[in-house]
Amino acid sequence: MKLRLILATACVLSSLATLHAQGVTKESVAGVTNFARLETTIACAGATTPAAVAGLKQMGYASIINLRQASEPGADIEAEAAAAKAAGINFVHLPFNAASPDPAVVDNFLKTIADPRNNPAFLHCASANRAAAFWMIKRMQVDKWNADRAGIEAAALGLTSGALKTFALDYVQAHKQ
Repeated sequence: MKLRLILATACVLSSLATLHAQGVTKESVAGVTNFARLETTIACAGATTPAAVAGLKQMGYASIINLRQASEPGADIEAEAAAAKAAGINFVHLPFNAASPDPAVVDNFLKTIADPRNNPAFLHCASANRAAAFWMIKRMQVDKWNADRAGIEAAALGLTSGALKTFALDYVQAHKQ
């Protein structure tokens, strides 16, 4: 009987987490790779062209948070920043190297996303992996979600890298409040 109760509880919790992740919608946005929107709170995406910036402003985003390194192929940080300025959208560049992750970049992200002037935010990298991992950290660290719930949502937003998921979990463990 106890085992059935435990299994039933696990199924209900898993279903609730999955239902919450259904708030993520994938859309086709010109100039944006792997666009996934979480209601009106955030969008995570991959590579984004400077030409897409004005459209992001029209969609209602207050900020663009770019996690790409300037040295990445196709990353034109200066042109994206100029397009953001021209469109009247906040641009924040927080370069993050997934091969050599720096927790200080996550610290800066959490400060940036906590600023109401930056919300709703459009968060991107090259594929959406780093963006979704950062959002997973925010959900666990700030919103106090458990790892399963945050992981399901992050996967819906584009997290496919086991190494980045491990980094996210390790970051939260090391920064327990």
